[in-house]
Amino acid sequence: MSSERRAERTPDGRYVVIDGRRWRATDPLLPEDVAARLRSELMSARRAVGQALRARDAAAERAARDRVHAAKVALGERGTPWWEQSEDERRARWEAGPG
Repeated sequence: MSSERRAERTPDGRYVVIDGRRWRATDPLLPEDVAARLRSELMSARRAVGQALRARDAAAERAARDRVHAAKVALGERGTPWWEQSEDERRARWEAGPG
């Protein structure tokens, strides 16, 4: 059995559905190199959350979770929905992101 998840976009393109659950999609206006950098930061931050949990280090966990949040906002997956932002606001969001 494959553990690969299949993501389908909703007809409006704003969300992906994974295992029956709807999640906000990454901003499609993001240049691929920026999106790749932000996804890399997101994965690094998620690994740091796990390390902090295993170490039972609350301060490190908080810092790692803040990094996760910052990457998700920069990707357009949290915060003001990307479809409600102008192109300039969207660009400012990802340029202010981590990394």
